[in-house]
Parts: sequence; C-alpha cells; structure tokens
Amino acid sequence: MKNQTIITVKLDDRAYPITIGASILENKFDFDPWIKGKDCLIVTNVNVAPLYLDLLLSNIKNKKVETLILPDGESNKTLHIWSQILDKLVAMKANRDSTVIALGGGVIGDVVGFASASYMRGLPYIQIPTTLLSQVDSSVGGKTGINHSQGKNLIGAFYQPSLVLVDINTLSTLPNRELICGLAEIIKYGAIFDKEFFCWLEKNISNLLNRNSEALVHAISISCSIKAKIVSEDEFETGRRIILNFGHTFAHALENLLGYGKLQHGEAVAIGMILAAKLSPIENDDLERLEHLIKKAQLPCKVDSIDSNEMLEIMLLDKKVRAKQLRLVLLSSLGNAYVEEDISHERILDVINKTLS
Repeated sequence: MKNQTIITVKLDDRAYPITIGASILENKFDFDPWIKGKDCLIVTNVNVAPLYLDLLLSNIKNKKVETLILPDGESNKTLHIWSQILDKLVAMKANRDSTVIALGGGVIGDVVGFASASYMRGLPYIQIPTTLLSQVDSSVGGKTGINHSQGKNLIGAFYQPSLVLVDINTLSTLPNRELICGLAEIIKYGAIFDKEFFCWLEKNISNLLNRNSEALVHAISISCSIKAKIVSEDEFETGRRIILNFGHTFAHALENLLGYGKLQHGEAVAIGMILAAKLSPIENDDLERLEHLIKKAQLPCKVDSIDSNEMLEIMLLDKKVRAKQLRLVLLSSLGNAYVEEDISHERILDVINKTLS
C-alpha cells in the first residue's frame, strides 16, 4: 500500500515488520497473512473500543473473532486483568494457532503480550498501538508484563509480536496530555542515539504538538528504526539495549511512589531524563538543550514533595540492579549514551533533592 513505511525488527526466524502510515485501517489492511489460525481475540479497552474496534473488525475477513474490552489505565496493568485475558482464551478454546490482537496503548499492549506469552506457552499476537507513546516504544521490542505493588513491570516476559501496525490516524482522538507523553520517548531516542534527530526535534517539536502528519510519520519512523536496530542487536537486554531505559529507572520509581496513573509514564520519563542528565558528564549546554526541548514539548521537569530516600528504595528494586548496585543510563553527550554502574547513593539522593525539592 502506498505512503507506508515498513521497518523490520531483525530477529532471524522471529523477525517482524513495523508498518507505519496514515489511514491504514480505513484502507482495509489485509490481516489474513497475519492470522494463521481460524480464530482470533481482539483485546482493547473501554476508551479505544468505541473509536476503533468496529473499524478493526471490518478489516478481518473469514475468521472467527472474539473481543474482550478491559478497563483503562496503568492501575489495571495487574495479575487480575492478565488472568481475565487467559480466562477468555480458555473460554473460546483458543489453540496455539489462535492470534491475539492488542488494540490500545501501552497498558493493553503490555498485558496482552504477557498473556499471549503465557497461554499454552505462546500464541502469536499483533500490536496495534493507538497512543504515540506505544507507537514509538512499548509496542516494539517484545517487552511484555504487568506491575506489582512494589514495582513497575516486575512480572513479565520477553515475547515478540508477529506484526506492529501503526496507523497515525488513531492519534487524532488522543487526548493532548497523552500525545505529549509520547514526545518524551521520542526525545529520548535523539538524546541517547541520534544527535541529528535531536536537532530535528528542536526545530519540529511544534509540528508534532500540532499533529502534523508528515512530522509524526517521520518522528515515529526514526524512533522505531532506532529501537528496531538496538533490539535486533540485543533482544534480551543483556548489553546495549539497556540504553533505551534512559530516565526510566527514575521514572518507574516516581510512578510507583506517586501511585500508578497520577503521573503519566511519559511525564515521569521526562523528569527521569533530566535527573539522569544531571548525573551525566555532559556539557552544561547539552543539559540546557535537553531541558529546553522537554519544556518546549510541554512536559514537566519536576514534581513536588518527593521523599528522596523512599524513591531510592524503590529504584533499588529496578530490574537493572546488580549486586544491590544501581546501573543508570547516562549521557556522555547528546546522541551518546552509556551505562554507569558505580554511582553512589549519596550522589543520586543529592540530584533528586536538588531537582525535585
């Protein structure tokens, strides 16, 4: 189909395409090659279903289709919701060739991916992300999971989708706050990997805020290309893939500390990137450029009334901790990230206190 960008996540026999464009669902995307068996389950939420479920259903022919509509929000990324998906698969007598389709944002994608990984030790699943954040980040790379009361994404699995379908038309109904949250992850890619892209963002962030289609397709495509390249090199985050977590160790702790849903993930990532940058050995000019771009994207740079000691305790539950020592992603310069494994707790507390108090 014309005017589509296709990026391949190269993982040998588990490689899959990320298809990006406008009006993909309206133009009747052919799902037949991607639904191998006779039946499929579409899982979505109460906000997305009225907008796009019927449109998606109109794209699927000659298959028995079941649907499951879940509540919305990060607070529903739980064992209970995961179990509901499994119960539905059991009730429809799903087999290993049944396909699951995640239609929604990052919460739906994560919990559906984990349920797909769990049922019969693995069902094929398709990601159709409907938020900017999920389009550039969580739908790609195979990280699936749910939250635990003691930490974000503590329960999960690496499990790759068979297809990621990004239709930017779904962003037309996205609340402005959620669109802005997606910009945080886009900024992250420029900051950690591609200075030229960071410079492009400095010039074009207003076009993204105004939902310019050409700018959105470009930013999503570059972001997905960067993530696909890194995931292809390090699927299970044993090496370089960890740089994709720039700002996230701080962010996950903030989300947990404030209560899931109070601070959106992208907002927490924006603050986390500033904290990580302040710990980094970068030029002051680079730090100021990052802070300026985050502010220009209308993202927050701080929150008030944080107990830094409690935040550090939560950070120590992060999945990247080794031997009780935090491993943080820092910047040597804009476009270049590395992992620091020897940062004292005192330095971390000092940056949190100076930035967030």
